[in-house]
Amino acid sequence: MNAALMKRIVRAIAERSTDDLDALAELLIESERSSGHVRIAEQLESAFRSARQGADSGRSSSPRRMMELPSAKRGGELLLTMVPQERLEHHMVLPVDVESRFCRIESEYAARERLGMHGLKPRKTVLLYGPPGCGKSLGAQRLAWNTGLPLLKVRFDAILSSYFGESAANLRAVFDAAKSRPCVLLLDECDFIARSRTGNRDIGEASRIVNSLLLLMDEFDAPGLLVATTNTESALDPAFIRRFDDSLLIPKPGVQEVERLLADSLRNIGVEQCMNWQMIVATLAGASAADVVKVARDAAKATILAGEKTVTRERLDAAIRELKRLDA
Repeated sequence: MNAALMKRIVRAIAERSTDDLDALAELLIESERSSGHVRIAEQLESAFRSARQGADSGRSSSPRRMMELPSAKRGGELLLTMVPQERLEHHMVLPVDVESRFCRIESEYAARERLGMHGLKPRKTVLLYGPPGCGKSLGAQRLAWNTGLPLLKVRFDAILSSYFGESAANLRAVFDAAKSRPCVLLLDECDFIARSRTGNRDIGEASRIVNSLLLLMDEFDAPGLLVATTNTESALDPAFIRRFDDSLLIPKPGVQEVERLLADSLRNIGVEQCMNWQMIVATLAGASAADVVKVARDAAKATILAGEKTVTRERLDAAIRELKRLDA
C-alpha cells in the first residue's frame, strides 16, 4: 500500500467518514490486485462486501452513497462533472512560498474541527490565477487529492440559459449540491461568469449571474472547498476577488522548478550522463510547466519509439524546437 493511500485511510478513520472509507477500501483492493497480490485482494474484497452487506441490512433506511448531481431546469444537462479519484493528478513542482500556501490550506482543512473549537474557520474559498499551462487546474486536483475530497467541476455551458433567471437558478443548484456532501467545487476559468461589471454594456442576464454568484459566495458554508481558476485575474469583478479566503499566483517555473520538472518527467527512462542540464534549462526559460513536461515526455517517447534506452541531448533539443514552432 502506498503512503498517500495510507494517509487518506487514516484521515477518513479520524473523521469517521464512512463514505470515504468505502471508496478507499475499494481503492485498496484494486491497488493490491494491480500489484499482483490477487489472493490478498480477493480476501479483502470478500471481507469488505460481507461487512458492507451486514451494515446495510442493519439500517432500515440509508442515505445515498453517491451524490446526485444537479441538472439544468430546462434540457436536463448535468451542471457538474465528477472527476474520479483515480484520475486526479496531484504532483506539482512549485516555488517554496507557493507550496507552503497550498500546504496551509490542506492543513487547515484537516484541522478544521480543532480550529472550530477556538472559534476559527479554515480557508475554504481559494482563487488560483496565473499564466496558461502553469498548473491552476492541477492545483484544484491536488487539493482534492490531499484532502480526500471528490472533485466536482462546474459546467458553465450547461449553467448559462437565455431564459430570464434560469442561469442564476442553475448556479444556486450547483452550490446547493456542494452543501450536500464535502467536495472540492471547481469553477475552472471562472472569468466565463465572473467578469467585471465595470464598463459592461450588458445589464441583463450576465450582470444578474455575477450578482447571484457574489450572493452565493457570501453564503458559502459548505463542508468542503471552493476553488476558482483564471488566466485573466484583471478581468474578474473586484467584488468577486474580495470574497476569497486566499488568492494564489501560480507562476511560470523558475530555473529550479524547470530542473525538477524535467527530472520528474524523465525518471522512468535513462538519460545520457553527459547531459548539459544548465543549457537545456536556459533554453526553456519562460516556458510554462505544461510545456516543460511536454518537452520531456515527447523526448522520452521519441527515444522509446527509436528502440533506444536513454534520452539524448539531441532528442530534447528536437522536442524544444518543435515546441517553439508550435508557439510561434
